[in-house]
Amino acid sequence: MNDPAIIAHRGFAGVAPENTLGAMEAAAALEETGMLELDVQPAADGTPVVFHDDRLEGRRDGRPMTDETGLIWETPLESIQSAQVLGTDQTVPTLEAVLAAVPASVGVNVELKNPGTSTLFPGQSIDDETLTQQRSKWDPFVERVLEDCDEFDGEVLFSSFCEAAIASLHRKAPHYAVGTLVWDDLEAGLEIARRYDCAAIHPPRNAILGVDMVTTAYAGLDGSEPAIDILEIAHEEGRTVNVWTVETWCQFEALRAAGVDGIIAEYPGLGSWASSSYSRVRP
Repeated sequence: MNDPAIIAHRGFAGVAPENTLGAMEAAAALEETGMLELDVQPAADGTPVVFHDDRLEGRRDGRPMTDETGLIWETPLESIQSAQVLGTDQTVPTLEAVLAAVPASVGVNVELKNPGTSTLFPGQSIDDETLTQQRSKWDPFVERVLEDCDEFDGEVLFSSFCEAAIASLHRKAPHYAVGTLVWDDLEAGLEIARRYDCAAIHPPRNAILGVDMVTTAYAGLDGSEPAIDILEIAHEEGRTVNVWTVETWCQFEALRAAGVDGIIAEYPGLGSWASSSYSRVRP
């Protein structure tokens, strides 16, 4: 049985302030980490910043995400960079800063979260007219993200829930690997992956047939057994399957046994609970 690649979700958000430089550096130092997953969207001046929510005052477990307020894409870069994350001394970094701090031996999964608009069509295959309109919103931001990523010497995998973001990448940088993120419509995810010849597909953890988690509601899926075997189909088509977001070693073991290629994990050590390998750092 092959071990899946471990992708640190927002820099292992279960143990560190998510999407911060400190989280990324700590995750990158762990021997198990094959790739870092992070979210990007623009500041008011278009600079790609690493942040998940639309608003700076979103919450995690009752705690404010930052000590600032406002929509990310309407907030000046200086204010975003000084915003303290989850009550720590860590602040919101730019994509450029994260990539400069990450060693080339660790890959980066850059999720295109939002180009600076409240109108998105996540998880949907959209019609040509809507796609053209949406791509015009994504193109300028994608260009800024590519400028930063072109300077990184390590592996870059892009991903997005939004077809227009994937379409923009496909037109502007077809040499980069892209994974389509799947929400509740597995068929739409496969259709988008085929349309843009995506190297990977990223389904939620309860979308994998044969795993007990399929009966658990999560990520838009209601706990009914999926009508299609997305893992088998993706592998038959030559696509990598990276599953999100895994929070326990039981989930990890079940997905490893099912044969997924990568696991987007909330915590380090999920695949090695019986050993101390997660505590080893890179030389």
